[in-house]
Parts: sequence; structure tokens; C-alpha cells
Amino acid sequence: MPAPILPLIDAAAHWPERGTLVGLDLGTKTIGVAVSDPDRRLATGVETIQRKAFKADAARLLTIAGERKAVGFVLGLPINMDGSEGPRAQSTRAFARNLAGLTDLPIALWDERLSTAAVERELIGMDVRRARRAEVIDEHAAIFILQGALDRLANLRAAGGKS
Repeated sequence: MPAPILPLIDAAAHWPERGTLVGLDLGTKTIGVAVSDPDRRLATGVETIQRKAFKADAARLLTIAGERKAVGFVLGLPINMDGSEGPRAQSTRAFARNLAGLTDLPIALWDERLSTAAVERELIGMDVRRARRAEVIDEHAAIFILQGALDRLANLRAAGGKS
């Protein structure tokens, strides 16, 4: 049975209390990958995958998930500023559907509006040169996406599960 693909809050109900999450920033040429600690407090970058074919990309992601004993995925969903979904969001949903067919780990979709822009500003502020920024932007965007999701989940726990 394919993995469920749900908004973050709904997906969290399918994950055990503890366990690593894998965060993904899907680009057209690369996939940024980050992971959380088992207590889901901190996101850390893992790598940037150069995209090839879906099967090869998915195999690498599933290997990372297995090595880290992950309990779920968090995919950044690139929603437009007006709340609509364009071709990139549709592509992300298609990737999630295809990945869901290969795993039983629940997949959460998390609004990633402005994540890449925020990371770019941060890297510029740190005086990271343009070529280096291009190498690390997707991994850092994955960290930003996953950390945002972790913070949202922590805020929900602190509020007693109310959204």
C-alpha cells in the first residue's frame, strides 16, 4: 500500500512519537536533503543529490531514510504567494505520489514559500561566494524547510495539540 501523502499536521499523526524525519527541497536539477534528530528538534543538512532519473533519485532518498532510521518525509511544497499552486507544486505532488509507491513512510507536504530566497539572503549575509551558494543552496533550503516543519510541530505539542 502506498504511503499516505498529507499536510504536515495530518502526517504527524501517522508518525511515531520519536524518529528521524527526512526533509527535501526538490529542485529541477538537484534535491536538497536534510534530516532531523530522533527527537525532532534540529534539522541538519545531509547532501545535495544531482537529479538523474526518478528511480535513481528515489533509491538514494530511500537509502538515506534507511540509514537514518527515518519514520517519514517532509517535502517542501512551492506554493505561490497568492496561495495557488503552479507547475512546480504539481511536479512536487507528482514526485510525492511516485515516492509513496516505493515506501510506507508517511509523506508530509509543507509550504516552502520563500525558503530558497531566505536561504540565499542568509548565505549572502555570510559572504558565501556565488559559486559556493549554488552548490549548497538546495541542501540549506531543505534544512530551512525541515526546521520550519519541526518548529511547527513543536509549537503544536506545546499548545497541547491545538493548531
